[in-house]
Amino acid sequence: MSKLADSKYAIVGAGLMGRMLAVALAKRGARVDLFEKGHSDADLSPARIAAAMLAPLAESAITEENVVRMGIYSLPRWKEIIANLATPVYFQQNGTLILWHRQDAGDADRFTAHLQKNSRNNKQLSPPQKLDSQSLREIEPSVADRFHQGLYLPNEGQLDNRQLLDALLKELELLKVTCHWNTSTEPDQLRASNNYKWVVDCRGLGAKQAWQENHLHPNPLRGVRGEVVRLYAPEVNLQRPTRLIHPRYPIYIAPKENHIYVVGATEIESEDLSEVSVRSAMELLSAVYTVHSGFAEARILEMATQCRPTLKDNLPEIQYIKHTRQSGLMLINGLYRHGFMISPAILDCALELLEAGSSKIAMELGLRVNQKLDTQEVPVCV
Repeated sequence: MSKLADSKYAIVGAGLMGRMLAVALAKRGARVDLFEKGHSDADLSPARIAAAMLAPLAESAITEENVVRMGIYSLPRWKEIIANLATPVYFQQNGTLILWHRQDAGDADRFTAHLQKNSRNNKQLSPPQKLDSQSLREIEPSVADRFHQGLYLPNEGQLDNRQLLDALLKELELLKVTCHWNTSTEPDQLRASNNYKWVVDCRGLGAKQAWQENHLHPNPLRGVRGEVVRLYAPEVNLQRPTRLIHPRYPIYIAPKENHIYVVGATEIESEDLSEVSVRSAMELLSAVYTVHSGFAEARILEMATQCRPTLKDNLPEIQYIKHTRQSGLMLINGLYRHGFMISPAILDCALELLEAGSSKIAMELGLRVNQKLDTQEVPVCV
């Protein structure tokens, strides 16, 4: 039996990480209370508007090697996690397609060289495959009339983010997790009640103040704004996530079931949650049309914005504060743009820490874990 069984845990924040952790703890026999200031549909979570691409090689061009390792670890774990859910979730592992227009060939060459180097340095990454006109037509015929070369990244994947959030919600119901929707609470209030063995803060940007108060080194939490368009495009038939190399707007297009496409790319250093700007909408829609003319007749289902919780170095972190007389506190944050790609790795590290006080997985993957022993009484925030 797991050491987590029969202990009681509180999780604050029911986005992707909070739901995954609540389900995992409940399946191990723990008693779990989940607190969320928003509705059960995750309307306040960045996970609701994400593209949910699982692309460690593609992301290796812009992120650190330890995040890539977390992404590699997480791909097979996603299969296990989804297979153990009562509700089906769309999961695809059909690789990633990279395209570029002729005038951007120089940028594409540099990008390709970067990925080739990264795959040589990490044997777990499948090398990128260069596509000529014929091989591109074989792998993605719907774009072969507009592009005559490309790059294929094998083994990368994606899932349907909204199906997953709904499936995790159903799992919470089946496991009888006590969910407190539309309830704002502070982790310190729950700790001071001494009703829980551990309180876990998964609030993303909502944990900004708590992260600052409990930080072990200066690493401020900030938001990075992203803008996403969801399209219904029955005339388009992309078989896999497709990225366009472009000097101004390098977009991604993630095809979901039933002709739904999630299009995005913007990253703005801002915590503004107002509507999508005209400029961003024009750039995203213009760029997606250059990939496939069928998008001209697509229907715009939604334009949405959210802010990804990001630490100073754009790397995830777990802070682990054990108290001698009151509930322990764990803070999980900073998943940035890689939430879906790395969350199974973060989940497994958090479970090891809660169960054993250390994590072999975190050491192997290079996830930063900061621990301290807190002997002071925890003040109640009011």
